[in-house]
Amino acid sequence: MQFKLKDDYIELFKLLKVLDLVDTGAQAKMIVADGYVKRNGETELRKRAKIIAGDVLHVGDDVSIEVV
Repeated sequence: MQFKLKDDYIELFKLLKVLDLVDTGAQAKMIVADGYVKRNGETELRKRAKIIAGDVLHVGDDVSIEVV
C-alpha cells in the first residue's frame, strides 16, 4: 500500500494508527517495541521515528507500506 505524506514526516506509531493497522496508539507502540516493523530493511524500534517520503516499511509478514 502507499501512504502520501501531507507534512515533512509522520511519526511511526501515528502512521500505523492512521492506516488502521492497529486500533489504538498503545497497540502501535507495542508492535514497534516488539520488533515487528522494518524500515528500509532494518528493524525499527523507535516508536516516534520520523518516517519520510521514500521510506518502505514492512509490518509483520503481510503489510508493506511505501511512503510517498
